[in-house]
Amino acid sequence: MKSFFKDIIDNIIALRIGIALVVLTVIFFIGSTGYHLIDGMSFFDGFYMTFITITTIGFSELTNLSAAGRVFTIVVFVMGIGVISYIATQTTQLIFESEIFRIKAMKAQLQKMNNHYIVAGYGRIGHRIAQVLKEADIPLVIIEKSDSKIEDIKDDQLLYVSGDAQEEDTLMEAGIDRAKGFICTLSRDQDNVFATLVARELNKDLLILVRTNQHKNTKKILRAGADKVISPYEIGADRMANVILRPHVDQFINHIQGGTTDDDVQNHVFEEIRVGEGSELDGETLSEAKIRQKYFVAIIAIISKDKDLIQFNPGSEDTISAGDSLIVLGDVDDIKKLRRDGCDDDRSISDRVSTYNFLDIINSQTTNNPDIV
Repeated sequence: MKSFFKDIIDNIIALRIGIALVVLTVIFFIGSTGYHLIDGMSFFDGFYMTFITITTIGFSELTNLSAAGRVFTIVVFVMGIGVISYIATQTTQLIFESEIFRIKAMKAQLQKMNNHYIVAGYGRIGHRIAQVLKEADIPLVIIEKSDSKIEDIKDDQLLYVSGDAQEEDTLMEAGIDRAKGFICTLSRDQDNVFATLVARELNKDLLILVRTNQHKNTKKILRAGADKVISPYEIGADRMANVILRPHVDQFINHIQGGTTDDDVQNHVFEEIRVGEGSELDGETLSEAKIRQKYFVAIIAIISKDKDLIQFNPGSEDTISAGDSLIVLGDVDDIKKLRRDGCDDDRSISDRVSTYNFLDIINSQTTNNPDIV
């Protein structure tokens, strides 16, 4: 309803501006003709005189005006400056009211959000995370205090809160108490620590994923309340080292991540699929299921439904049960077919994300491998 009224108001103001521009055109025509008839100027000179009169540029008159010409100049000035002022006022009102409506609509949308994700910081890392989440149709809100980056957020058509992620009021405005996850990508580790402390205090059940610039700060961020800490620089450095140490492995990873123009390879991805109860694979061993023969995908691992057991490279006699998650590698279309026909898992990626219990998953990871943080 608000959008409906906003559109009506915008159309009315735009109509007013259009009418004023028409009137201004008429004034220029009257001015050009008037100077021609009163003082014998050419139509172009009359147009020029009208222009410098309305715009108050203040150049000298082209000819010595008669008394009638000067009276006419006064009339042109009063009419012209009035129309220009009206156009400027209406244009300002249109811009101002559009911004007010946009902000009100965004705040109303923020208040309705639930189980969403908050990304603090819209630098290179935050921008990329937001882009991926948006493509997956995951609800998210950006927190950013830089005016230039806020303009980027507007261009990307994302919801945002202007402010400091370390401030309680800013986090509350972003709906931290109703959020499912908080992704902190601020440029300084000390800022990430403080933002994590405040976020954890406001929501005890929140998934908090934090970027760090230096590995030595990982424990500090974890003690502040983060569930998982990732160092993009270390990941990037390790990847670059693998180019030297394991070039063929890096080539394979690059293909999987879409870093090639080879469409046949680029369509192969890692994915996870939950086995539905009563589905074709429920209760089957890998040899009985014949997944590779039917669906042309490779089963990399089976994660049990209680998340306590991860069977990497499972054998032919390992059994698949309802609730298990299959980690698979294969063509996108083949994986979709396995998800639909073999496992009865018709959830979209946004549906899957909304049901993940990230804290249990992370706790299971750290239990099985204490070195993972």
